[in-house]
Amino acid sequence: MNIIFQTWPWYVSGFLIGIIMLSLTYFGKTFGMSSNLRSLCSMAGLGKRVAFFDFDWKAQRWNLVVVLGAMMGGFIAVHFMADPSNVAINPKTIAQLAQLGIDSPNGKLMPAALFGPEIFTSPKGILILLLGGVLIGFGTRYAGGCTSGHAISGLSNLQIPSLKAVIGFFVGGLIMAYLLFPLIF
Repeated sequence: MNIIFQTWPWYVSGFLIGIIMLSLTYFGKTFGMSSNLRSLCSMAGLGKRVAFFDFDWKAQRWNLVVVLGAMMGGFIAVHFMADPSNVAINPKTIAQLAQLGIDSPNGKLMPAALFGPEIFTSPKGILILLLGGVLIGFGTRYAGGCTSGHAISGLSNLQIPSLKAVIGFFVGGLIMAYLLFPLIF
């Protein structure tokens, strides 16, 4: 029972993801979290106003269960299984964050200055969250899916557009980490 509460090795998690992807392929389903946003908008009635949201969202009910499971799993993991003691953050990363004025996580998984409630107390923090949300939403729609959809599902199905999208995600992440992040903070 103790194995459930520990960090799983990559080869166990990867194998389980592979089994899930094979099952989805067998049943003719595709995986992606951002497609659920379209389903939720359709459920809310936006299909009457915007043609993009006018589709049979009931055919995607199974994927909404995936979102519910992800939310429940995240809640359970944070409140009942969180043990940051087995996560080792590279000292160079901590030093680089300190140069930007961001304190060490101090026994937590993430720095409070970036992921804590204090981000909502400054206009700069709120602007970063709003602008980041808009850019992520636009990028997800422009790329035809999110990282989970392209990197897990699309690459599993050997789709060239997904390979291009994943390469773009990595390049964008590198640009953000090494060029934009130091400018913003």
